[in-house]
Amino acid sequence: MRARIRTARKAMVVAAVASLGAGLLAGCADDGGDDSSGSSSGDSSGKTTISVGLFGTMGFKEAGLYDEYEKLNPKIKIAQNVVERNENYYPALLNHLTTNSGLLDVQAVEVANIAEVTATQADKLEDMSKISGVSKSNWLDWKWQQATTKDGKTVGLGTDVGPMAICYRTDLFKQAGLPTDPAEVGKLWAGDWAKLVDVGERYKSKAPDGTFFMDSPGGLINAILGSEKEKFYDSSGKVIYKTNPAVKAAFDLTSEAAEKGLVQSQTQFQPSWNSTIANNKFATIACPPWMLGTIKGNAKPDAAGKWAVAEAPKGGNWGGTFLTVPKSGKHVKEAQKFVAWLTAPEQQAKLFKVQASFPSAPSSYTMPEVTGATNEMTGKQEIGPIFAEAAKAAPVQVIGPKDQIIMQGLSDNGVILVTKGKSAKEAWESAVKTIDNKLDQ
Repeated sequence: MRARIRTARKAMVVAAVASLGAGLLAGCADDGGDDSSGSSSGDSSGKTTISVGLFGTMGFKEAGLYDEYEKLNPKIKIAQNVVERNENYYPALLNHLTTNSGLLDVQAVEVANIAEVTATQADKLEDMSKISGVSKSNWLDWKWQQATTKDGKTVGLGTDVGPMAICYRTDLFKQAGLPTDPAEVGKLWAGDWAKLVDVGERYKSKAPDGTFFMDSPGGLINAILGSEKEKFYDSSGKVIYKTNPAVKAAFDLTSEAAEKGLVQSQTQFQPSWNSTIANNKFATIACPPWMLGTIKGNAKPDAAGKWAVAEAPKGGNWGGTFLTVPKSGKHVKEAQKFVAWLTAPEQQAKLFKVQASFPSAPSSYTMPEVTGATNEMTGKQEIGPIFAEAAKAAPVQVIGPKDQIIMQGLSDNGVILVTKGKSAKEAWESAVKTIDNKLDQ
C-alpha cells in the first residue's frame, strides 16, 4: 500500500518481472494438480486452494481473516504469495495481465496503479459489481469509482484507504512550547497547509537540539497534493502536472519549508529515514493510518504512547488497495466469493483494529472496532473518528496511469534537492526533466 517506485535499469526491471513471474506461477502451483480448465482443484486433503497475490504487509493473515474464512468454509484453503515492495510486484503483475497468463486467483492492485489497470486491463478481470452481496453503497463513492471503467465495469473491490492526518510527537511539541492536545494542535493549521509550515517555524525557534519539524519534503508534498481533486491528470486523461497551479503551489510551499530547514533531507522508507524515527529526529509526519505501523516498526520501545494524531489542514488520501479476480484464475467463483467477504465492512473493521488499515466501507466507521480504536504508538487516544472524518472529507481525486512516476519525480528528483542547497527553480526544472523523460519511455 504504500511502496514507491525507484529508478532502475531495464535489466533490473526485467529481472524483477522474471523473478516475480516465477513466484506467481509457483503460487498457482500451490493449488495442487494441473487444472487448465479453470475448474476447482484440490490439495491432498481435498480442499480448494485460493491463491492470493499481495505486496507489502496488507495484514489479512495477521488479522486472522484467512483462518476465519477457512473455518466458515472448511473446503477452502487460502495461500498468499507476497512480494515486499510494490515497485517489484506491479511490473510483473502488469506483464502477466498483458499476456493473460501466470495470474493468481486474487491479485492486489495499489491505488497508484489502479487507473492504468482499469483503463488497459479490464478485459482480463472479472466485474466485481456482479458478485452476489456486493453493493456500491458499501464503499466510499470515490473509492468505488477509482476501479470502475467508463462503461461501468468495476474491476476491483477496495480494501483500505489512506485518510490523511498529522501524527506528532507530544514530547517534542511540549519542549518546543506548542500545545499537545490533538484538538488544539489541529486548530493550529486548520484549513491551510501554509499554516502547517508556519507552525514549523514556531517549532524550529524552540526545537530540541538535532530535531526537525517534519520527516521529509517528499512526505509534505505528497500530503498536500493528496488533498487536491486534480493533480497530475485532468478528467479527460490529459497530463497537467506542469500547468496545474495546485501542483506548483505544493512544490513551492514544500520548497519553502525545505529552505527554512523545517524538513529533514531524507527520502521516505529508506534505511536512513527509518533510523530517524528510531532516534526521534522529527516532530511531525503526514500520517494515513498505515503510517502508524511504519512508525511502530522503526521506533524504539520507549516511543510508545508519545505520538498523537491531529486532523490535517485539509482532507486527503494517501494509499489504499484493491483486490481483483483475473478471469484466467483457476478458481474464479471461489475467489470472487472470498474477495466479497474479505472486503465486507465487518472484515474491514477487524483489519483496522489489528493492522491500522483504515476501511473504505463507511458503514464500518460506527463499528466499535473503529470508533474505539487505539494504537500502541498513540496511547489511549481514540484515533478512529479522526481518520473517519478525513476519509469522508477526501476529494474524489482524478488518478492517472503514471501518478506514481510523477510523484516520485517531484519528490526524489525535485523538492529533496532544495534540502541539499538547490533553489526551488532548479529543483522544479530537475523534476520536470526527470518526469518527462520517464513519461516518454
